[in-house]
Amino acid sequence: MTADPTPSPANTKTVSPPETDAAHILIVDDDRRIRQLLQRYLSDKAFRVTTAENAADARKKLEGLTFDIIVLDVMMPGENGLDLTASLRETSAVPILLLTARAETEHRIAGLQQGADDYLPKPFEPRELLLRIESILRRTFTLETDQAEPLSLGACSFDPERGLLTRNGEQVRLTSREVELLRQFSAAPATPISRLDLCGGDNSAERTVDVQINRLRQKIEPNPKNPLYLQTVRGQGYVLMPDKPVA
Repeated sequence: MTADPTPSPANTKTVSPPETDAAHILIVDDDRRIRQLLQRYLSDKAFRVTTAENAADARKKLEGLTFDIIVLDVMMPGENGLDLTASLRETSAVPILLLTARAETEHRIAGLQQGADDYLPKPFEPRELLLRIESILRRTFTLETDQAEPLSLGACSFDPERGLLTRNGEQVRLTSREVELLRQFSAAPATPISRLDLCGGDNSAERTVDVQINRLRQKIEPNPKNPLYLQTVRGQGYVLMPDKPVA
């Protein structure tokens, strides 16, 4: 990061993203300077911020507090960010934004495979981090469909309005990015959507779409290796083929 403001006080006043309660961010990084910088910057941008110095500290904070998003460093001593992400995904769908000093595609994909919603290579500008946080929160809090009908996907049902996926009546945890993808597909069922459109026109992120599609197939398909509902259309992208709207 290029900015170097002075550390922020421990307690800060916040306001929320539009039409939501105050958004609470957990910053997990073993670098004290980065924790302080981000706490000050994001607090000044009207967020409530809590920090943790490692995975164990983060787990303690998560036991007693509720967070709207976690900003998590990958390269930490002890339990690293990838392992913590995978562990959290077993019980929680809280959005996770990974910070990684490794910019190679393989490392970014590894984070997405573990269930992260987004990633940001170090060094980065605080402004870019803010934009990514705001984007993830919009996915979480904003309805992106026009009162679309729930869709039947075999044993699964997806309600685009609520961003809710159920399987045999039981809720399935989705990341904010997975909700966004299913809403995109629900807005145009049986219509192929290109990888480029699915990643918002960012051609550098097209490969990561494949990773996210594979994760979704694990959640909605009877046999993810032979998908019935979320199919690949050669040369065009992907298409969602629901059974029929749920009454």
